[in-house]
Amino acid sequence: MKAEKYEVLVVGGGHAGCEAALASARMGTKTLLITANLDTIGVMSCNPSVGGVGKGHLVREIDALGGEMAKAADFASIQYRRLNTRKGPAVQATRIQADRTLYKTYMKKIIESQQNLTVKQRLIHSLLEKNGKIIGVTTSHGEEIYSNCVVITPGTFPNGLIHVGDSQVSAGRAGEAPTKEIANSFRELGLNVGRLKTGTPPRLDGKTINWNKTEIQEGDKNPLFFSFVNFEIRNKQLPCHITYTNEKTHEIIRKNIHKSPMYSGKIEGVGPRYCPSIEDKIVKFPDKERHQIFLEPEGLSTYEIYPNGISTSLPIDVQIKIVNSMVGLEEAQLMRPGYAVEYDYCDPTDLHFSLESKKVPNLFLAGQVNGTTGYEEAAAQGLMAGINASLKNKNSDPLVLKRSESYIGILIDDLVTLGVDEPYRMFTSRAEHRLLLRDDNADFRLTPIGHKIGLIDEKRFENFQNKISEYNHIMKKLESSKIVPSDKNNKILQGIGTASLKKPCTFKEILRRSEVVYDDLIKFDLDCQIKDNKILKSLVENEIKYEGYIDRQNQDINKVAKLQETLIPIELNINQIPGLSNELKQKFLKLKPKTLGQASRISGITPAALSILMVYIKKNEISAEKNL
Repeated sequence: MKAEKYEVLVVGGGHAGCEAALASARMGTKTLLITANLDTIGVMSCNPSVGGVGKGHLVREIDALGGEMAKAADFASIQYRRLNTRKGPAVQATRIQADRTLYKTYMKKIIESQQNLTVKQRLIHSLLEKNGKIIGVTTSHGEEIYSNCVVITPGTFPNGLIHVGDSQVSAGRAGEAPTKEIANSFRELGLNVGRLKTGTPPRLDGKTINWNKTEIQEGDKNPLFFSFVNFEIRNKQLPCHITYTNEKTHEIIRKNIHKSPMYSGKIEGVGPRYCPSIEDKIVKFPDKERHQIFLEPEGLSTYEIYPNGISTSLPIDVQIKIVNSMVGLEEAQLMRPGYAVEYDYCDPTDLHFSLESKKVPNLFLAGQVNGTTGYEEAAAQGLMAGINASLKNKNSDPLVLKRSESYIGILIDDLVTLGVDEPYRMFTSRAEHRLLLRDDNADFRLTPIGHKIGLIDEKRFENFQNKISEYNHIMKKLESSKIVPSDKNNKILQGIGTASLKKPCTFKEILRRSEVVYDDLIKFDLDCQIKDNKILKSLVENEIKYEGYIDRQNQDINKVAKLQETLIPIELNINQIPGLSNELKQKFLKLKPKTLGQASRISGITPAALSILMVYIKKNEISAEKNL
């Protein structure tokens, strides 16, 4: 059998694998995607939603760089909701409910249609290594497939173990076998491997729910779409519903808590703190009288309902009692039980910022294998791993996004610098300069980068440049056009709920008022209407209203830029620097930060330790100059 050869090989067809394979292929690299099951490419294995606060920012950034998740989400959306609309623009975000079938159908078609991309259904037996470098994989059929770079995106499948009460089944997700060979390969290669846990709620039969007893939650009528190139609702929109746990629910859980594998000691892995099981909620928040449960439709062609908020691994009979204890769910039938899944992950501090392994060259890791949770975090990593595998194949420098320019940069920096002690989830609170990283300006920040590396085609880039021109035209018009005090204008202002004018001012000054929104300007004699582009309206409005804060954050970034970019010389001997604790020295030797900025985010480092480092870096520079 003749061995095949590719430039980039991607293992796994989940959210990370799809983005990695598409990015690599679109950059002109001969790419192979290997997945255990062609029918599960792009499958939404847990909740039927995409986005949310922090996560939605990632989706917009993926789109701005030329990734696919946002387009798939818009294609499959059956509800749009804008979150945190009463709060500042930095924490506002979009979340959609998706039709699972439509989502995976879209992604599978895109994958199969992509030029430079070959797709094969295979099981991986082992990773091929030569001279300490990865050179390909072997399949369960005995095939050897060679590649310059290999991107591994195995999700929860490495040594996956599903728990339901006392029952344990080896599986990566319900009904699908785990990947033990990949996990074994990680250990054979000397990677640091740990265990994490995640979970899912039972699925309910919507026909057996008394919807009249639940609260209805409609979506947005005029939504903000995920993709910057989408401007239409494609599908029928469905509502979600809300119910609550109660004291009866809590009592059932308390009486049966010993049957939970989390509390009986059968689960070793650490679960996500910010997405706890219903057991954890009851134990850790004993004073809370009720917990909100969102009843989310799984799609247009199914009655299946996802009850977001009751993730559990309790026995099935207990799960039934829990569900039936809630208002509206008294007669609800379980279509699928909830479960917890344990799986192996690799320590992300062993990665370069390109997501290439420090220990094994040519091996890239992305997704849950790096200790993250969530479709969005996985897709963002997959995109960057695919980009950097392609760039390495071309002998080009890797693409490393800064914390000050993207949530993707924050995600990867946090993983590589800090590591994880629980499944990592993105929040806006992780961003130091989140007012600059709003979801409405993601294309302004990242689309030029996407175009430069070949992920944004010429047509889309031309449209983007036209958008910039329109933005600049509007901003100039608002700065130069004045509104004068008059009975007509003051009446309009009073109708908006803002103060009348006593002297002329620019429309920019009017829009800066908290009561005024962009569409209010159309009420005046000013031609500034933006058709069918809510994101552009949002961008103009936010840039004007928060101009002072934005300028201040830019100044802060410039002040710390020197610190962030100050290189730590490779030859600097950390062990010989007095004043640093042994613990800190050990962390430095393990993490090998390249800059003072990266060093500043290491857990336990103090301003005093940074000052000492700066002194010795300067001494090293002076010594090097003398030796020239």
